[in-house]
Amino acid sequence: MRPNCFFRILLLATVLAGGLAAPGIASAQDAGCAARADERKLTGAARSSFIKKCEAEAAAASEAASGADATCEALAADKKLAGAARSSFVKKCTANPAAAEAQALCEKQAAEKKLAGAARTSYVTRCVGDAGF
Repeated sequence: MRPNCFFRILLLATVLAGGLAAPGIASAQDAGCAARADERKLTGAARSSFIKKCEAEAAAASEAASGADATCEALAADKKLAGAARSSFVKKCTANPAAAEAQALCEKQAAEKKLAGAARTSYVTRCVGDAGF
């Protein structure tokens, strides 16, 4: 086999195995989890298990955050918000996405009931409050 071809195959295998996927993120997570394992003075299998669990939790939290951002952006688009109003809404929504979804559901119900003005505001406020937010 020619050397050039060998390196191409090796590179392809590495990429397909995920060896080159987002090295900055993985190494930052590894460093944070390893540092926490060091603080707890873990060694051997306990350390490996802790780091594996820590990385999984970090990945899940990152995934959840990006999902909340997407949901909040979609809600902002549905409300046709722009500029500072959009930024403020997305920031509040990201902090508490369940409340924002409750608000959107209540506003949808108010629209179905064809409420407007003070009646709509009162209905939405009461509906969100009844939802526990």
